Amino acid sequence: MRLLWRLVLLAGLLLGGAACESERRSPVGFRLPEGDVEQGREAVRAMKCHACHEFAGGGFPQPVADPPVPVRLGGQIAFVKTDGELVTSIINPSHRLTYGHLGELTQTAGESRMADYTEIMTVKQLVDIVAFLQSIYEVSPPPRSARPAEPASMQGVALANDRER
Repeated sequence: MRLLWRLVLLAGLLLGGAACESERRSPVGFRLPEGDVEQGREAVRAMKCHACHEFAGGGFPQPVADPPVPVRLGGQIAFVKTDGELVTSIINPSHRLTYGHLGELTQTAGESRMADYTEIMTVKQLVDIVAFLQSIYEVSPPPRSARPAEPASMQGVALANDRER
């Protein structure tokens, strides 16, 4: 009986770990085809995303939105942005709104100020825009000392996972 419970616990941990995959092209969820970074840059220009957003690395005119939108795209981030997160942010920008002081700049009446592109953007443009955005993000994880401490019950699991890599 104890062996059975240990196997169930082990299976749960393994399945839970697979569901927490942090790679951009996580096997969990959907997968986009490869996009074209340069065509994505041109789609961003055609959709006039730069009218509201500043992009890391430049190459676009300065935003003209009034009030300015404080959502900078690209640059250094602590964790990988998955294709799914980027797609969701583009096709459903109200899914995650900023509240507090910056919320006034990103939303109106509880909805994102971002225009609805779902009826004018092609799937190919969406895939290419995601490829372009992925190319301008740089993952720079925080130093290990700055990360929250793991619960004592998970420390052995983390060490075992580190050894397998």
